[in-house]
Amino acid sequence: MDSEGRMDPALYKAATQGKVASLRQLVDPEDPSVLSSTTPQLNTALHLAALHGHAAFAGEVLDKNEELLVARNDDGDTPLHLAAKAGKLEAAELLIRHALAWPQDRKSPLVMINKADNTALHEAVRNRRGAVAEALLDADPSRGHDLNERMESPLHMAAREGLVQVVRKIVDYTWVGQEFLPSVSLSGTALHQAVLGTHHRIVEILLEKRPELIDLTDSDGNNALHYAAQKDHQRAVELLLRKRTELAYRRNLHGMSPLHVAAHYGSTDAIKALLRYCPDVAEMVDGYGRNAFHASVDSGKASALRCLLRRVRPAELLNRADSNGDAPLHVAAKRSRVHCALLLLGDRRVDPCVRDRAGQTARSLVEVKLHTGEMDAYEMYLWKQLKHQELKRCRKQQLPPLATYPSRRGSNDKYFERIVETYILVATLIATVSFAATFTMPGGYHQTKGIALHGHNTAFKIFVISNTVAMCSSIVVVFCFIWAWQDPVRFKVDQLLWGHRLTIIACLGMLVSLMTAVYITVAPTSRWPAYVVIAIGASTPAVVVLMLGRDVIFVPL
Repeated sequence: MDSEGRMDPALYKAATQGKVASLRQLVDPEDPSVLSSTTPQLNTALHLAALHGHAAFAGEVLDKNEELLVARNDDGDTPLHLAAKAGKLEAAELLIRHALAWPQDRKSPLVMINKADNTALHEAVRNRRGAVAEALLDADPSRGHDLNERMESPLHMAAREGLVQVVRKIVDYTWVGQEFLPSVSLSGTALHQAVLGTHHRIVEILLEKRPELIDLTDSDGNNALHYAAQKDHQRAVELLLRKRTELAYRRNLHGMSPLHVAAHYGSTDAIKALLRYCPDVAEMVDGYGRNAFHASVDSGKASALRCLLRRVRPAELLNRADSNGDAPLHVAAKRSRVHCALLLLGDRRVDPCVRDRAGQTARSLVEVKLHTGEMDAYEMYLWKQLKHQELKRCRKQQLPPLATYPSRRGSNDKYFERIVETYILVATLIATVSFAATFTMPGGYHQTKGIALHGHNTAFKIFVISNTVAMCSSIVVVFCFIWAWQDPVRFKVDQLLWGHRLTIIACLGMLVSLMTAVYITVAPTSRWPAYVVIAIGASTPAVVVLMLGRDVIFVPL
């Protein structure tokens, strides 16, 4: 060891590799001070042995200098912290045994904290080292409720990380002080964290063993049901409502009920569960007088709005004005939520004639952008639909005057242009590929007759039909979208939707062509590669649907 206490490279190598024989050669039995040397991060040989899980080496070090058990590195970690982080169970158990024998008048390594205020148990749980965490709890079960600088206990962390056995071990120690206060941080209680991590088994355990947690909130006033609504954790929503139905009617500090939160985040499964258990919760409003319809429209969550429209019957809720006098349709118009506005217009209960406090209808609110030249093609289409509904359903009412619209597209249709360009490019590529495939038939042609060799084959017939469908569908898309440049107002969203669906059909046709072509040419000599290609091709649409859901058939607005 040099004058600065820098660790000898030979000792460093021995500690990281767990070579006990080398340790004995390096350390003088009469003067073990070499073990107090450190790395630049202030790690001792015991730190390194614990980190790498060399229990025998660590035991030898402790026999020579037991004070190293409480030595801290630059992060404030003891050797037990590092063993817990790395999940080295054998080394951790050795250190725990020495910690239990530590003098009672000195601070035990089991309770020592690092610079993040984490005990070794915190670090074990944070790094999902379940076995080490259980060993630490066996040694000192009271550490399960220690709070770090983020006001999180090991129970919080274990609930979030899904460590079922660790959670069970902490809550099973009934003699531990029963003092559960609302957290002053955003993390809430262990129940909040279990819901946030979508671990329903831990939610069940906490509701059974610690039922008092269900009434506690985080620093924003959110109870566990708010969290379940946010994460769209239907199982947790049902568990919480079966235990305490009134949770659905409690507001957070922003005045939002769990249904508001579910609507805001587009959590459709949570919405279904909430309305199934508490159908009247749809009547609740937040601090701004907004109900769940307002919340879904304001955040642009069309899926949540569609779910609410199917399950909430009173028309009054669909046309209710908030504190600013805006009905959900007004909010959709002001926020340019085109998809949401069209969903509302498609429901006969929604009144397009209702006015806000300034006497404006949704149609006149959209017209503001028309006058400023900021209206794009989608908003123009929405404006036309609103105008049509007003003329159809509001003939006997005095409404704001209608504005005229320009017949040509303005300069603010960049998004529309990019969509049209993308569809034309994709359709052109599909048409090109499918056209080329027509003259390169799988299996080739008869040299004298010029006919396809596999023309009698069923797979070949499927290839020809699917390839033709792909080419013709893409040609229709190309020609239709060319007209979109002339006047995007006339080129309605409906036509854009059909162009999108034809593109999907063309892609499916191309996939079928690929699978049948490979089957025709490969299957006669080797069947399994052909079947693998067919399986991959058949799973491709399923993967797309799994990723996008029902939205795959809609143009992104």
